[in-house]
Amino acid sequence: MVFKRKAYDQLLDWKKHYANRYAVLLEGARRVGKSTIAESFAKNEYKSYLLIDFSKSVDNIVKCFDDIGNLTLFFLRLQAETGITLYEHESLIIFDEIQLFPKARQAIKHLVHDGRYHKSGEYPLLRS
Repeated sequence: MVFKRKAYDQLLDWKKHYANRYAVLLEGARRVGKSTIAESFAKNEYKSYLLIDFSKSVDNIVKCFDDIGNLTLFFLRLQAETGITLYEHESLIIFDEIQLFPKARQAIKHLVHDGRYHKSGEYPLLRS
């Protein structure tokens, strides 16, 4: 419980002070609850969230990352494929098992710079 509480408090601090400029990375041993904490944080602190688990992602989601030159189209495609509405500065995007998909890791810089979805308002990209 101490780990979960501390990690959650750190995510709250990130949202308040850093989310407009930085993505957050959750690192740690396997099966300790990183994904659970990220999703719980998203449910409690954001209007909506999108969880992309690259260990289970279908081709349609993965193909969205083929061209991130037009981020408006990228976000529209993600919303269409998942059925989840993203609200500017009120939504969180979680990338789970991102180490399995290098294109998503490369996209983070551009997604954070775009700033539509929390960083501090809503563009946090969480990874475990």
